[in-house]
Amino acid sequence: MAKEDYYKTLGIDKSSSQDDIKRAYRKMAMKYHPDRNADSPEAEKKFKEVNEANDVLFDEEKRAAYDRYGHAAFEQGGAAGQGSGFGGAGFSDIFEDMFGDFMGGGSRGGRQGSGRGSDLRYNMEVSLSEAFSGNKTNIRVPTSVSCGDCKGIGTRNGVPPDTCPSCNGHGKVRAQQGFFTIERACGTCQGAGKIIKDPCGKCEGTGRVHQDKVLSVSIPAGVEDGTRIRLSGEGEAGLNSSPSGDLYIFITVSSHHIFKRDVANIYCAVPIPLTTAALGGHIEVPTVDGGRAKITIPIGTQSGHQFRLKGKGMSVLRSKERGDMFVQASVETPVNLTKKQKALLKEFESEGGGEQNNPETDGFFTKVKELWKDLKD
Repeated sequence: MAKEDYYKTLGIDKSSSQDDIKRAYRKMAMKYHPDRNADSPEAEKKFKEVNEANDVLFDEEKRAAYDRYGHAAFEQGGAAGQGSGFGGAGFSDIFEDMFGDFMGGGSRGGRQGSGRGSDLRYNMEVSLSEAFSGNKTNIRVPTSVSCGDCKGIGTRNGVPPDTCPSCNGHGKVRAQQGFFTIERACGTCQGAGKIIKDPCGKCEGTGRVHQDKVLSVSIPAGVEDGTRIRLSGEGEAGLNSSPSGDLYIFITVSSHHIFKRDVANIYCAVPIPLTTAALGGHIEVPTVDGGRAKITIPIGTQSGHQFRLKGKGMSVLRSKERGDMFVQASVETPVNLTKKQKALLKEFESEGGGEQNNPETDGFFTKVKELWKDLKD
């Protein structure tokens, strides 16, 4: 006798989503469960058919094979199994089921059984001043939390779930495929080891509901781009009172309009009037901690000269030390000169001075003349 179409068995169509399959399976499994139909061989048979249909359709790879080849995909020598020698399961399925737990596999097979909530990621941007001094702020995270009505167990009125009869509460079943014994998630309980006959009306038996969570986060002083903060147990709630996942906060430090950061050091380019650079003087510069620092400008300071302010840089993460601040002089050429100013500059130029006043200029053009001479020779 030909097998019934798996989609028809669950009362769904081929366009159904994974959530649709899950809901349909729960409904049919509760309807034909042996505990509810103790004296009905027909119900027992139907219950097995429902489990078989769910085992195939809930697995994306198996579902794709079934959609293409039908029941032949899982029969020895069928289209999906040709060349593998293991019926419908290829080598990738076999080795993933055997070694997946040791190799960091995904959510297929028995690895669903733990029910642990997913880890969540939250991207946070902080200013340079917040990265320097640290900060405490609140964040709102969309996540899943433990259901308040059933206290996370998934059942109505606090009734404990029943032990799954198919796997005896282990959440996994074994099957022989050729020379291999394959251990995979139990299709009856989806790897949970428990069966909920009367699910909670609020969470539909999952033990968790979608809800935004407001958390207080302390940003330590000295954080850098890519710093990761882990909040244990603040991720997605687990299924049916299983452990919650963790929340990972990834820090991005926004750029500053004055300061540039290199790990713990701060760099700042400061314009200096031509007269101050030539005659010397003092200037004040801002510091990353919101204060000011006074710098003495020596006579004859050139553009590009750096002044080091020790201990005026960024905070160092998990340390009381600070980096240094480097101030780079940028000598500004005056513009919009008056007639008198132009005359004074021309007078200065006519006084000459040569290498004594402009050593870099004279040295450069001396080298240029030597270069031209070498080219002629």
